[in-house]
Amino acid sequence: MLGTNHYASCAAVLLLVLLSGCSQEPAADKQPPTEPATATQSQVAVETPDPNSMQGLREAALAREAMPGKQHFEQACAVCHASLDPNQRVHKAPHKDMIGLMTPEAILAAMTQGVMRTEASGLSEQQQIEVAEYLAGTALGTAQADIPQCDADIQFDALSAPAVLNWGLDLTNKRHQSRQEAGIGLHNVTQLQTRWAVSFPGANRVRSQPSFAGGLIFIGAHNGRVYALDPQSGCQVWAFQASAEVRTGIVVAQSAGESPDTGLYFGDVLGNVYSLNARNGDQMWRLRADDHPNATITGTPSFADGKLFVPVSSLEVALAVDPEYPCCTFQGSILAVDALSGERLWQRSTIEAPPTTQAHNEVGTEMIGPSGAVVWNSPAIDLERRQLYFGTGENMSSPATATSDAMFALDMDDGSVNWVFQATANDVWNTACDTQTPQNCPPENGPDFDFGAATLLVESRQGPLVIGGQKSGLVHALDAESGKLVWQTRVGRGGIQGGIHFGMATFGEILLVPISDMQDGRSYPDPARPGLHGLDINSGRILWSTLQEDNCDGRAFCHPGVSQVPTVIGDLVFAGAMDGVMRAYDPNTGEVVWMLDTTASFDTVLGTPTRGGSFGGAAGPVAWQGQLLLSSGYGIYNHMAGNLLLMLAVD
Repeated sequence: MLGTNHYASCAAVLLLVLLSGCSQEPAADKQPPTEPATATQSQVAVETPDPNSMQGLREAALAREAMPGKQHFEQACAVCHASLDPNQRVHKAPHKDMIGLMTPEAILAAMTQGVMRTEASGLSEQQQIEVAEYLAGTALGTAQADIPQCDADIQFDALSAPAVLNWGLDLTNKRHQSRQEAGIGLHNVTQLQTRWAVSFPGANRVRSQPSFAGGLIFIGAHNGRVYALDPQSGCQVWAFQASAEVRTGIVVAQSAGESPDTGLYFGDVLGNVYSLNARNGDQMWRLRADDHPNATITGTPSFADGKLFVPVSSLEVALAVDPEYPCCTFQGSILAVDALSGERLWQRSTIEAPPTTQAHNEVGTEMIGPSGAVVWNSPAIDLERRQLYFGTGENMSSPATATSDAMFALDMDDGSVNWVFQATANDVWNTACDTQTPQNCPPENGPDFDFGAATLLVESRQGPLVIGGQKSGLVHALDAESGKLVWQTRVGRGGIQGGIHFGMATFGEILLVPISDMQDGRSYPDPARPGLHGLDINSGRILWSTLQEDNCDGRAFCHPGVSQVPTVIGDLVFAGAMDGVMRAYDPNTGEVVWMLDTTASFDTVLGTPTRGGSFGGAAGPVAWQGQLLLSSGYGIYNHMAGNLLLMLAVD
């Protein structure tokens, strides 16, 4: 999980790692190259902060522990939110580092007018402010200027169907937009010009995939806001404040039922799932996907038949670095929700056995299991067979289960398990394994070969296949009916930071496979193969490989691999790399036909400069009627920070 999923998303959770003596030190940061990008852009210089630096994070963590709010928190709040004693802590109370993922304004609101109002009543107004600032690690009112409001009255057009359905752009996660709907292809890709650029307040990453619908753009942000933007100018039509970072995409769908309103559906990093009215951003319902205090939503919920299918993951894997933390109790699941009402329909855990004490570590702390097998990808939907497909992560504590690092088929209607295919057995790992406090590291110690990438449902000459890409660098194709292996191909070297991270795409009978293969300090038998690869869907045979050269020129956190999910747009496949460059490839040959360096400077709609960074996460490119949206910046765990949502359009 490290560096590529839920743990790596949270600088606040890194506090335990930083204070535990993690010795990793990055090279000094360097300025991005100054060559002009393909698209028209500003050349204004801008100083980029270095939120990725381990030294910088360590200093920030130490500064937070010196803030006056720490004492007030320990006196009034720690017994519920920081106690490691299972007999004292409140099961549903989020750990303080989970709370730290919220803005100080949101934390203060919870104490003054929200769920913590009674518990915080013994604190003075100033003490409440200090507690909020301590937990968030930042002062109130330090957020940057927000995206400007639109001057004109721009309305959501409910009669206009959404441009794409679900995160995978259709129910099956094939991530293919036709040339007709996208309006972009080989014939006009070189005509793309910058229309506008947006930066989000207080962000160092952009990883919520935007959606085109009803004449607007919907996107979530690092600061916990969900925005409706005008595609023509980038101005803000409305904004909604969630409880914490919104890293999922925004699903736009009209539910069956009496309500005429179109709903927006997404999750936040604290494990909340939301439904908003697309017209005005009003909240229609909210629920917490799991009672566990460290639950989170990483993958975008999938919508079908008036239901949301929510993948449920966890941040507990990071807390294991503390030897006194009883690791681990969270178990992954899929939650089915009625999209109109928010009613829970069913929830299926990926592990059958409940977690129990298995042993004690060297300092006497309980070691609990089984745990893990979390779900941090968007399920593919098979309406014909009434099944949904997804992959799971590793176990976080022993014993190992037969459902970790696995591909699942669940019945859409009741959540029953139809089949499970385990790709890697005995994979048990947590963040304690790679630190100087390894007491909670399970004896298996990895290899941490999650299925982070979403599965795809495709039609092949052999019949319907469910295809999954793994961090091991392997691609697996299974029979959709039985779950039996049809073919298996090694594409990349694999690793904790290697292999296939967030998804694949298809072009006809060609499977487009991105490979990261970033160095992670471990040794592997196969060579690294960062770049993009084309496979025959029917046999798994590699048709072509475009290995990405290292053009980073010594820049810190710059890597040549492709981690972000690609998108087929017309007769091209767009894939962003960790060097900050978006490339368009010919999917038949792998030839690069267009590229744009997003680490250069772009003027935002506020008139201030910003730049992108590494392309990472599940926020792949999305197009509509000659417009192309790119999300650039992935300032977590040794990737280049950035804060750029870029709208390109055909002139």
